[in-house]
Amino acid sequence: MCNNDCAACAKRTKKRSAKEQKDLLNRLKRIEGQVRGVENMLENDAYCPDILIQVSAVTNALNSFSKKLLAAHIRSCVAEDIRAGKDESIDELVEVLQKLMR
Repeated sequence: MCNNDCAACAKRTKKRSAKEQKDLLNRLKRIEGQVRGVENMLENDAYCPDILIQVSAVTNALNSFSKKLLAAHIRSCVAEDIRAGKDESIDELVEVLQKLMR
């Protein structure tokens, strides 16, 4: 049993508004549908360029999701932490941005 001292349990959480959560979940469900569509194309021997175009659409949808989530993170979590004097949030944001830009 964990006593909340381990790194896995010390992870921060974010309570999102019902609207934000619904929007993000809807985006993910659409992306999931797109991925299933790509899977079906492959199973049905679709032409490679057609599959690649759909993969590009999935990639763009994921990038759009990431941008939306990142903007919300900066406006809420990062801004709140900076106001509270928690400058380590800036370092965390820089690290996340570096990973996103790989």
